[in-house]
Amino acid sequence: MNRREVLGAIGVGAASLTAFSARRAAGDEGEHAHEPGNEHLECLKNCSECAKTCDHAFHHALRELGEGKKIPARTVQLLSDCAKFCGLSACMIADHSQLMDHSCAACAEACKKTAEACEACEVEVVKRAVKSLRECEKSCRSMVASMRGEHHHAVNTESKPSGLTRQ
Repeated sequence: MNRREVLGAIGVGAASLTAFSARRAAGDEGEHAHEPGNEHLECLKNCSECAKTCDHAFHHALRELGEGKKIPARTVQLLSDCAKFCGLSACMIADHSQLMDHSCAACAEACKKTAEACEACEVEVVKRAVKSLRECEKSCRSMVASMRGEHHHAVNTESKPSGLTRQ
């Protein structure tokens, strides 16, 4: 996923968040009566912000590498990969996906590993990404924990929706 795709994913998340906020402000409770709560919205915000931060730090690190500065390749790759995880999680939350707990659990792990690598980096822009990474990790873990036991979000492998058959 390149920068435009990440920014597009973030845009989709922002558009969904805006639509959700507009429905909530208008009092539309109809078929969306069980919308995600504040933890979901906070996680969406943090995932979107972290995706932008990681993408910015990734491109900055590439420029620094081009100028001959030493930055661990692992750190640069983690920034790129983490931006993708964060963008995916933001989209899954915005779409109210039944799989968002899985994407957010993976996002939390990606943010943790990336933050650890960035803390050891001497490039200031990369080091500044750690705060956003830690916030995203924390909100993803909190959201996943809040979803435990909520049937509408959990993946149920024991039963299948009517009309669907295994082949």
